[in-house]
Amino acid sequence: MADLSPAAKAILEAYDNSPWEYDTGDLTACAAVLRAVADQVVPEGWRLHQYVRHEILAIATELEALCHSH
Repeated sequence: MADLSPAAKAILEAYDNSPWEYDTGDLTACAAVLRAVADQVVPEGWRLHQYVRHEILAIATELEALCHSH
């Protein structure tokens, strides 16, 4: 496997470490992707774009909550 960026590694790790018995790997991966997007597109600390970052992270949190509700 080629060297991966930290964001790509985090996404794969989130998917690999999801609770498979509840079949939530896809939700976990989607949430990890959204978190990576938020970090790449709207780096933490950019005041002007914090609303966009907050909205992206809120979607990730919703998906993660679905994982925990199963």
